[in-house]
Formats: sequence, C-alpha cells, structure tokens
Amino acid sequence: MNIRGLSLVVGLLVAVPATVSEARTEPSAVVAEVSAIEQVTVGGNDPSTRSAVRVATREQATEFSKLLSTGDEHTCVIDDGAVYCWGENSSGQLGIGDSDDRGDDPGEMGDALPAVDLGSGRSAKAIEAGGFHTCALLDDDSVKCWGDNSYGQLGLGDTDDRGNEPNEMGDNLPAVDLGSGRTAKAIQVGYQATCALLDDDSVKCWGYNFDGALGLGDEEHRGDEPNEMGDSLPVVDLGSGRTATAIEVGEYHTCALLDNGLLKCWGDNEDGQLGRGDTSVRGDDPDEMGDNLPVVDLGSGRLARAISTSNSHTCALLDDDSVKCWGGNEEGKLGLGDDDDRGDDPNEMGDSLPVVDLGSGRTA
Repeated sequence: MNIRGLSLVVGLLVAVPATVSEARTEPSAVVAEVSAIEQVTVGGNDPSTRSAVRVATREQATEFSKLLSTGDEHTCVIDDGAVYCWGENSSGQLGIGDSDDRGDDPGEMGDALPAVDLGSGRSAKAIEAGGFHTCALLDDDSVKCWGDNSYGQLGLGDTDDRGNEPNEMGDNLPAVDLGSGRTAKAIQVGYQATCALLDDDSVKCWGYNFDGALGLGDEEHRGDEPNEMGDSLPVVDLGSGRTATAIEVGEYHTCALLDNGLLKCWGDNEDGQLGRGDTSVRGDDPDEMGDNLPVVDLGSGRLARAISTSNSHTCALLDDDSVKCWGGNEEGKLGLGDDDDRGDDPNEMGDSLPVVDLGSGRTA
C-alpha cells in the first residue's frame, strides 16, 4: 500500500537495522531496494559526520518491506512474528481493542505498546496498513484484517469495525474467507479496499468498489454483506491464461504485474493513472476486464519488474532497472521536470514516456 504512505522505497541508500526490533526504536529506519552493497560510508569528508551504514540488497529489501508498512495515519511493524502498530486508532486499526491513539504521548511506546492479538499460536509474516484498516498475512497463509470496515474491506460480510472494542481480536477475529482450499501468498491494502494474491496466483479483491477498483465489472462493494466472500467472490479476470506475480492497490485504482512481465491497471483514472491515454475508468462495467483490458505500454521491448501505486499515480521498475511513472503529477511527483499529468492523453505512454532521471549512471 502506498497511499500517502510507504511500504517500499526504491533506490535509496539508507541504513537498515539488523533486526526489526531496532526499527521499533529507530523510527527513521526505512527499507532500501538497491544494488547488493553491504556497507557504504556517508556524511562527506568530515570525520565527525561520516559513518558506515549497511545497505540492503534487493532480496533483503523485498523481505524487509513485508515487515514494515505505513498507512494513512498509522504504522505497523512485525518483530519476530508479533505485530505492533501505532498512530491514529479512530477505527481500531491498531488492533488493540480500543480507539485510543498510540505514540502521541510519553510512555506509550516500547514495552508499553501491546502486540496485536492474532489468535492462539498465530504469528504474522507480512503486514499491510491501509487508510484506516490493517491486514496481516499469518504464518498459516490465512489473512486477518481489522480497523475500519465501512465498505467491507475487512472481508467479514458486514460493515462492523474490528479492533476498536475489547474481545474483537485474537481467536474472536475470523480469518478472511478466500474460497475453498485457497490461501494467500501476498496481501495489499488500499485506502478502503484489500486485495490478496492467492496460492494459485489468482487475485481477489474486496471492499470499496467505486470506479471498478475491485476489477469485477461493476461498482458493487464486496465483503460488506453476507455471502459475498469465499467461493462467492470472483477472481479478477486478468486475461486468457494470465496470472499475477504482484498486486498493488492505490487509493481507488489497482494494478497487477502479470506472469509475463506485463502490467494491467483498472479502477479510477481521473489523472491517467491507468496509463491508457485517456481518463476513462476501467473495471466498472462488464467486458472491460480480461482480454478486453489492454496492458500498459511501457515502451518498446520493456517489461516491469515491480510496481507501486499511490492515490493518483503509478510507477513501475522496468526490466532495465529504469523507472517510469504516470498519472497525476502535482508537485512533480512523476519526476519529469514539470507538473503535467501523463497517461491521460494519447501518445503519452510507451516510448513517449520518459524514464525518471535518477542521475548519471544510476539505476533503481
């Protein structure tokens, strides 16, 4: 999830703590995805400011990003399988059985911050913080979600928040029903929606569905009423024979990295964040998904290795380690030296879309 938050930073040289426990006491710890360098020196030529820092390899960064996630106004981290969350807690998104914020007053962090009760014997291996809800991928490959549930984003067949009252967490919190025999390989949380990459490489999404963000050919929310989850929840149609290797949920749009390295996006497209050369939404009407949904044109011969979405723009790490971004460009967030949106008009994608200039000889 990358809604006003950050779960993975690409191409930054930053210190990575030896354990996640260090990250709990070092709020400045961020994840890096860079070349395989074990140690670099930063701080210029002044010995008093120079220091050696460890830098994550791409593989380490990918794994570490599963352990740390920031939402709209809250943050969660996994420490040895236990989940700790702090920040805003208006909907119970911290999963502590109340709606009191944590981390805004002295004496609320460290040993005073309780772990989220995931259930008897359960631990987490990935965490995702969204707008006002949180989801964890557990050690048994099940998914549990808590916090705001206004649109069914917790996947429990109702709109009742969880985690804001006592006795709602732990064994009292059901796992999301993903379908008969199905488990999750990865989870992604948006502002008010949730998606899971399943063990068979299919994708299921539930929650808020305005503009077809769930990719189901309509605008009906899912998970907010009984009998909408499990086998009743369709998988997203990615096209004939296509499966997903990664999923990214923005504020109201979603993108899937396909098994062939191509990219498909659907949902809100007000600023061209779907990369289609127009501002028409996709996925809100029948016959807009599957083979009818074109792939994003990344340029001649280019494939995607990773994707990231935000509230109104999308970025892809390409197979040549360059980066391209499209969609809303307020404050220059596409990195193109102007504030003009890209992807909302014809002839702005493909070879016409410049790569982000990261510096001489630099790649992501």
